[in-house]
Amino acid sequence: MRLGTTERFAPARRWAGRRGRLSSALPRLPRTRRGQRRLVQALMLACAVALAPMAWLHASADARVRTAADAPAAQVAVVFGAGLWQGRPSPYLAHRLDAAAELYRSGKVRVVLVTGDNSRVDYDEPDTMRTYLTARGVPDTRVVSDYAGFDTWDSCVRAKRIFGVDRAVLVSQGFHIRRAIALCRSAGIDVYGVGADDVHDVTWYYGGIREVFAAGKALLDAVFEPDPHFLGPRESGVTEALADDLTAAGGAG
Repeated sequence: MRLGTTERFAPARRWAGRRGRLSSALPRLPRTRRGQRRLVQALMLACAVALAPMAWLHASADARVRTAADAPAAQVAVVFGAGLWQGRPSPYLAHRLDAAAELYRSGKVRVVLVTGDNSRVDYDEPDTMRTYLTARGVPDTRVVSDYAGFDTWDSCVRAKRIFGVDRAVLVSQGFHIRRAIALCRSAGIDVYGVGADDVHDVTWYYGGIREVFAAGKALLDAVFEPDPHFLGPRESGVTEALADDLTAAGGAG
């Protein structure tokens, strides 16, 4: 059976109608040179605003990134949590802890403050980090746990206000260390950062991309200085660990 003219051209009409509705729904580009110039300027401004937090991170932190070998001496190293896998440190967290243990063995730091998430009974980053460090030669009395380091800003503020840390070497991955440095400096700590060595795998690149978005929150934290999720009373763990270290050094002498 041959189709009539109406039936044969019906699909084309329907497609033309859909295309017309789609075109009308899309924003129209300006037709005048002045309008086009304003559009380009608006896009450039949006890009500048989006990239400003990353520019701030690099300006605040680039000069303070070190390796474990050339990091300046400090009394305290701060290690940020990076997740657990089946009750053990994730590979990235293990690399951070290895770097911290190296700093301790080389005499660059005397105490290690491990800060992470312990918001659930069955998830304890700080004590898992402590166990890992003690198995690699860091005495238990030289490891201090912060159980409420729920994010980087919280860890920095609590290191300063709860544990009394004024100067420290921070340990994290290379893609995160600048944000940690910038935030801890904003919290009032004189810091340098050590980026742990890692294979540049998919997770590493994901972390780098994530930092672009996390930089915006970091800048807001630095500007508005919100209280951490949990503050609590002052703790003497770092002070006592340093005193214990001096006592042990005196006894050895």
